[in-house]
Amino acid sequence: MSSMADKLLDHPILTSRYFYPWPNRFEEPFFVEGKDYRLGCRYYRVSDDAPTIIHFHGNGETVEDYLGEFEERITGLGANLLLAEYRGYGMSSGAPALAAMLDDVELIVSASGVPAERIIFFGRSLGSLYALHAAACYPRAAGLIIESGLADPLERILVRIEPREVGATSEALRAAVERCFNQRNKIASFTGRVLVMHTRNDDLVAVSHAERLHDWANDPKQLLVFERGDHNTIMSVNLEPYFAAVGEFIQSVKQDQKEFA
Repeated sequence: MSSMADKLLDHPILTSRYFYPWPNRFEEPFFVEGKDYRLGCRYYRVSDDAPTIIHFHGNGETVEDYLGEFEERITGLGANLLLAEYRGYGMSSGAPALAAMLDDVELIVSASGVPAERIIFFGRSLGSLYALHAAACYPRAAGLIIESGLADPLERILVRIEPREVGATSEALRAAVERCFNQRNKIASFTGRVLVMHTRNDDLVAVSHAERLHDWANDPKQLLVFERGDHNTIMSVNLEPYFAAVGEFIQSVKQDQKEFA
């Protein structure tokens, strides 16, 4: 996709201030091919009959951060796990770009080889932008999990730049975000099961973002607000209840699939 909105959101100044990419390597990458780049993902399959979680991580992270305990816990709960990577991060080539990377969602889903009806999209922080876009592209997917997600991406963009720095008015920048990242419309179009997780004391993305996302979502949906931890410690501080909630969600998805089989 290419438009004036995309060009604004992919402006080099915004890109340089918004993203924190760095390279690293890990064993057994799962490469997804783009036009002039490839994404160094990771794909752990438990069973052809299991639902598949496609996970989009946060900004200051890479796929490598989710190897080990996260991967083991998710697959131990009975789901396949595809850890999606962004351009320029980890073992991926290319350079990150806020709007352009929306196109990578469909590449990753296609590479998974799994029908959307058996996929749970899982987005943390920045990854909520891409998980919600996936949910809008595949409204009949099995499930959607949002952790520390963004209801209003413009809020975070304006922390990094002033509109004039990318040659835009406030109105033009708002319109660009609305075109590419209308979180309300995206989550409202999704018909699968939804879990929204956040911490009460998130120091980067206020809990009101989670409340709005939950309000906009269709049933069946759940809002889980942890009283401990912050934006970057939501999982580590709440390890057991965090994975208990994810496990219950996976089991509910499996039950949904049995009922509609």
